Amino acid sequence: MDKIGFIGLGRMGKGMAANLRKKGFELMVLDINAAPVAELVASGASDGQSVAKVARECGVVITMLPSAVEVEQVAMGADGIFANAGRGSVLMDMSTIDPLATDRLQAAASAAGLSVVDAPVGRLAEHADRGESLFMVGASDADFARVKPLLDAMGTAIYHCGGVGTGGRTKLVNNYVAVTLTQVNAEALALSQRFGLDITKTLAVLLGTSANNGQLRMNFPSKVLIGDTSPGFTIDLAHKDMGLVMGAAHAAKVPMPVAAAVFESYSLARAGDYGRIDFSGIADAVCDLARIPRARVPAGWKPA
Repeated sequence: MDKIGFIGLGRMGKGMAANLRKKGFELMVLDINAAPVAELVASGASDGQSVAKVARECGVVITMLPSAVEVEQVAMGADGIFANAGRGSVLMDMSTIDPLATDRLQAAASAAGLSVVDAPVGRLAEHADRGESLFMVGASDADFARVKPLLDAMGTAIYHCGGVGTGGRTKLVNNYVAVTLTQVNAEALALSQRFGLDITKTLAVLLGTSANNGQLRMNFPSKVLIGDTSPGFTIDLAHKDMGLVMGAAHAAKVPMPVAAAVFESYSLARAGDYGRIDFSGIADAVCDLARIPRARVPAGWKPA
């Protein structure tokens, strides 16, 4: 069995790495923050100390990093993964990055006798903590079979979307819909508040018609509608992903005017210092901008 390297122990990565340890994988971890490294070492992982060491000692290296800048630096830098990994090693990048960056990673890896899997994560940080993530995977059949036991240890839904690059592109399609729905829901709730409607009756109608959507049924009732905007997926990250959607769409010559409008609404929210809250909190940002009382359900209310 491969020794697994895990680089990037942020809010999502730490929970995913912890689940690999719980399932018995030999794990080497690395992060610029010492605290999550120490926590994982206490659970039986080893401290990677450097990217080069992780690459030399691990047959599969997982990256979970903020952007393509960090991923490409870690993978393709002079002391990076590709310069130090043994032939046949796999980089499994689970970050949400520009698909063109994934294409560059694949080309560089292939030239070095290595391979790349892109497996960005669906669902939220609390799902990662519980080992209930969803993964959209771009990989050859052989590489998918090699990494699937790791994905099974970290998640409950694994979709092999096709070759390298299809995972990240599927993630952008998914996040475009999810983020846009939060904006639509936010505007609808603000309008309902301005009209003076009973929020529980309005929600009953929305959830009982074709206006129903997963964000309104699953995320909003457990987050912003009860006043909890602690971050599972922040407005800052949603804004970043919408930027990636627009960049990828422009490269593919696909017009996306709705994406542009949502991106700018999230820009306004970030300018208003809402960036670090949960992305369902866009509903609070819209209400605050319009000077409307924030939409809240009564204590104990649950979707029908």
